[in-house]
Amino acid sequence: CCFLRHARSRNYVTESEVCKLESVPLDFGDYHPLKPITVTESKTKKMNRKGSTSSTSSSSSSSMMDPLSSVLDGTDPLSLFAAAADPVTTTATMDSTRKKRDKDDSSAVGSDFEPWSSKRGEILARYTTTEKLSIVSSHFSGKATTTGSAVSEKVRTRLEELDDLEEGSQKELLNLTQQDYMNRIEELNQSLKDAWSSDQKVKALKIVIQCSKLLSDTTVIQFYPSKFVLITDILDTFGKLVYERILSMCMDNRVSLPDNFSPECVNDTAKETCLNWFFKIASIRELIPRFYVEAAILKCNKFLSKTGISECLPRLTSMIRGIGDPLVAVYARAYLCRVGMEVAPQLKESLNKNFFDFLLTFKQIHGDTVQNQLVVQCVEIPLYLTLYSPAIDWILQCIAYRAPEVLLTEMMERCKKLGNNALLLNSVMSAFRAEFIAARSMDFIGMIKECDESGFPKHLLFRSLGLNLALADPPENDRLQILNEAWKVITKLKNPQDYINCAEVWVEYTCRHFKKREVNTVLADVIKHMTPDRAFEDAYPQLQSIIHKVITYIHDFSLLFSVEKFLPFLDMFQKENVRVEVCKCIMESFIKHQQESTKDPVILNALLHICKTMHDSVNALTLEDEKRMLAALINGFIKMVSFGRDFEQQLSFYVEARSMFCNLEPVLVQLIHSVNQLAMETRKVMKGNHSRKTAAFVRACVAFCFITIPSLSSIFTRLNLYLHSGQVALANQCLSQADAFFKAAVSLVPEVPKMISVDGKMRPSDAFLLEFLCNFFSTLLVVPDHPEQGVLFLVRGLLNVIQDYTWEDNSDDKVRIYTNVLHLLSAMTQEAYIYHVDKVDSNDNLYGGDSKFLAEVNKLCETVIAQILDHLKTLGKEETLKRQSQLALYFFNTILAHGDLRNNKLNQLSVNLWNLAQKHGFADTKTMVKTLEYIKRRSKQPEMSHFTDLALRLPLQSRT
Repeated sequence: CCFLRHARSRNYVTESEVCKLESVPLDFGDYHPLKPITVTESKTKKMNRKGSTSSTSSSSSSSMMDPLSSVLDGTDPLSLFAAAADPVTTTATMDSTRKKRDKDDSSAVGSDFEPWSSKRGEILARYTTTEKLSIVSSHFSGKATTTGSAVSEKVRTRLEELDDLEEGSQKELLNLTQQDYMNRIEELNQSLKDAWSSDQKVKALKIVIQCSKLLSDTTVIQFYPSKFVLITDILDTFGKLVYERILSMCMDNRVSLPDNFSPECVNDTAKETCLNWFFKIASIRELIPRFYVEAAILKCNKFLSKTGISECLPRLTSMIRGIGDPLVAVYARAYLCRVGMEVAPQLKESLNKNFFDFLLTFKQIHGDTVQNQLVVQCVEIPLYLTLYSPAIDWILQCIAYRAPEVLLTEMMERCKKLGNNALLLNSVMSAFRAEFIAARSMDFIGMIKECDESGFPKHLLFRSLGLNLALADPPENDRLQILNEAWKVITKLKNPQDYINCAEVWVEYTCRHFKKREVNTVLADVIKHMTPDRAFEDAYPQLQSIIHKVITYIHDFSLLFSVEKFLPFLDMFQKENVRVEVCKCIMESFIKHQQESTKDPVILNALLHICKTMHDSVNALTLEDEKRMLAALINGFIKMVSFGRDFEQQLSFYVEARSMFCNLEPVLVQLIHSVNQLAMETRKVMKGNHSRKTAAFVRACVAFCFITIPSLSSIFTRLNLYLHSGQVALANQCLSQADAFFKAAVSLVPEVPKMISVDGKMRPSDAFLLEFLCNFFSTLLVVPDHPEQGVLFLVRGLLNVIQDYTWEDNSDDKVRIYTNVLHLLSAMTQEAYIYHVDKVDSNDNLYGGDSKFLAEVNKLCETVIAQILDHLKTLGKEETLKRQSQLALYFFNTILAHGDLRNNKLNQLSVNLWNLAQKHGFADTKTMVKTLEYIKRRSKQPEMSHFTDLALRLPLQSRT
């Protein structure tokens, strides 16, 4: 079969013109796709598509620049049009919007109010104890049992119930650890839910009363805030159960009450039940459980009267005055504020009264009773005062929320008048708006100075002030004085942990408002305090936070690395995993904020050191994801380095980077790509005409790639880089180097394994190899033959490798590759090739259509076709007939595209392949029909009339 003697002569320019889409002149008029869009909303029911749309009333919007961006704003014109056309949807949307707005207006608590739930975890983590705890209760079974007694309980008299309410077989559990205590409280919570679900309401109330009593016990005082959190969780559960029970009694025809219902909507049964609960609670003898349980169901007042809550809050506030222990009392006030903000946030007067009551009793904290209690428990006054912080912080947060400036100022003045007011001052700074605090920074500093050091530590006050100044800016003229005053106190702290907790906050203030000198001074001070006795080892989170804050505010890395103490600060991170995390943080910031490429030696040296730290952390146990992340960060840095026209310096940098990052394969791949790009930039600058110097430089680039590629483990990465680097060498007229790359690629093909790992899964490699070889063939078309190696030595070598490669028995990829080789050989016989490399003579110029060259190509072609036909014969068995049909059609299409079918032998071969494809009924009928239609269309083109005869010889067989 002399395929190539009869390869179709191609005029690629003419074919390209024929294949182009027909251009049709269009009269756009005023329309242009990039003009602002005008949307017209028609209010008529019917629309006439032809001509202009008539409308009774129309509104146009030309403000939207394009429909895609306007979709992002939620104002896409189509949605607006649809909404306008559907009055039902529009009305429903307006109603829901109005309801939402009404709800928002009625509720004074918005998303900017920090809820109690966000503070809960912090309190439990902070206020812990190793001392033994005790608990008194009569309900420690994991599950409440439902017995006949539940029925008899219902018929007891009210008096008997109430008498029994606080009695019973109570037992005291002693010597509990903190975890045991928490488990017991959780057990009580579950008992409450079980008792309620089994309709034992009185038992549920008993559990709540006994839990509330625990809040009067301050024997392990440092655990009290956590105990308050745990017990009030049970109270919240109880309040919710009671409210939902009464609410369910108000359902009428399975329709529940709306959120903003009025007492008139509540039926008598529900009201009576509600009153019954309040009467039961009123009969509790002890003040603390009576207060807490009533506060827990405060919301139920909504069922009785509109003013119920507003009347109860002042009464409950006054009840707290009867609690003698100031710590117990302040947490009771906190709980009342918590419930009050949930059910009636608009009733701020009661909250304010609650706080002012607390101020009146504030001096109790320093009274003899409290002092004696602290001596017994061996608790220092500074530790004792910190126990108040969660409660006072919460009370002040509730009061300060959306409060007018006048009220905040009044409260601040009242705090000033109290002696030893450090505790209050700290809570004021924690709860008030940051803008309010920042505007009065110097006033607060004055108040902090006047505080008694023996009570609440001053450094905590400065920390609270610093947290506010991180959120809001103080007056510009005061900024330096504020920093000096704060740092005078901070730098005198002896305890490293106290120091770093405070310094961490003020670093942000320094970075936010000052320049390099001040930041350097602060970092130097941190190093000075944290280096002795390796104190930094216990403060890695705070030190990491400092680094994060510095790079958040300083985006100029030239400035950052010129801060003298920045790199010495990094040296404190001596634990490897922490050090690597910090380095990753710095590199992420660099990649995000560095807009332009750099050659600044300060930046390069510092970042090379940081990248080297990341690279050296890689070991045999490092996860692949971690390696990928580190490599991506290092690659991001490499891409940002540019020495402009100093290409030699750029190459030196890549050589140094290769030696430093040899364990991360993606980095080596990036370096190879970067060096190839460097070679192409050199070619661009020289406009393809290399001087002796640039030719030598390009060869150096090529050599870099040639010696780096073998160190890679992924075989397809190596193959593709050999091909890519060979193309770059060819483009730079480095012909012998290009041959070396291509030879290396050919010799590597036999090593391709049958299975390769792709995204962690093993996949057959055939498809990847087929894709690579097709790309390789496309390049080999323009590679000129070596004068000493013979005709098409690279193509022959590659065909020998393909012949010897062990293919899967059920694979036809080998024949598909051979068919693609025919495409290549056909292109090689043309007088002028379809593409060339600038300033490189391909074989069409070297041989000039020489008959000996064409004869050699023809021999190759005969060998390849023989291999294809032999393979088609081997597929004659029943189980492989479908594959035979597909390959026969594939080969037919190749002859159709590249062969000269005026030759009788080739024409007959194509007919035989067509018949073979259909012989056993496996051909796709649609494909065969479309192929035949294509042949008929081609027959109408100039010099293609012989396709008419061919079409007549190609029958369509029906599938039977």
